[in-house]
Amino acid sequence: MIADSVLINDWHPVAHLSEFDERPILSVRLLGEDLVLWRVGDQYLAWQDLCVHRGTRLSLGKIVDDNLLMCPYHGWTYDQDGKCVRIPAHPEQKPPAKAQVKRYQTRQRYDILWVCLGEPAHDIPSFPEDAMPGYVTAVCDPARHVAAHGPRLIENFLDAAHFPYVHEGVLGDPGHPEIPDYQARIGPDGVESDPILVYQPAPYASQAGVVEYVYHAYRPLTAHFSKKTGEKVFGLMLVITPHDERDSTGWFIVADQEPGGSAALKAAYSPRILKIFEEDRVIVESQRPELLPLDLQEELHLRSDRVAIAYRSWLRKLGVTFGVA
Repeated sequence: MIADSVLINDWHPVAHLSEFDERPILSVRLLGEDLVLWRVGDQYLAWQDLCVHRGTRLSLGKIVDDNLLMCPYHGWTYDQDGKCVRIPAHPEQKPPAKAQVKRYQTRQRYDILWVCLGEPAHDIPSFPEDAMPGYVTAVCDPARHVAAHGPRLIENFLDAAHFPYVHEGVLGDPGHPEIPDYQARIGPDGVESDPILVYQPAPYASQAGVVEYVYHAYRPLTAHFSKKTGEKVFGLMLVITPHDERDSTGWFIVADQEPGGSAALKAAYSPRILKIFEEDRVIVESQRPELLPLDLQEELHLRSDRVAIAYRSWLRKLGVTFGVA
């Protein structure tokens, strides 16, 4: 397991709940730890993906009697509490007390299964639009296995000044690259910016003109913005799953007014978000150093970088070590 106490004691998304309808047992990697995920009724379980007998992956096994997980190697069978209850080669023998799988805490939110490898220091973040009347939320298709560290991806998300060049004609216009002055601050809930005014063309502004972004970094690998166009507000939250060094998955949770509900919202936003993210992926995967420098003397900074400056300073204050230099 990657030894970053801040991230070990935080919640991380590992799977969409709908994935369990297709496969009852899932295998994922989180902070260098292999996990087996499986479901018993409405209960979702996350264990170390390792049989205590000979170290075989339990994710290669199968669910028996609807509530037991059987190892594929020698048939050792575990109950929902991770205790071995059956050793087929010795049916008369009671399994030893230490024959127990390491278990991790799970939570469900936004139709996502979240896992904490330690003791949760915070709740799973919510975002402002989630509670606004008339708004619905949806989880869009994730961007899987990006070859970059989470802090680089989050900082890119918090940066509006790249819109005219990375997302020309969609989120920005090189003819209008100016970022007016604003402030960003570190508070009890992380990093928050003042409204940032950005010139945005159609189609993702209702009409070409200035829109307003307010950025938040709620957790080291969770960021959000509220985008206001006239009186209309759109919310987007990015959460990064840190699988391993330079191996990340990005989850996108959106909130908007959509009479058709969450399914219609996902259908509307997934293609455009993934298209925009693929443009970001090329940039972030190319960045050197690969680790995000927390020493502000290592790279050059301008007024338009104030959210990034606050984010780096906050990570340093928290003591984050993974994905940073």
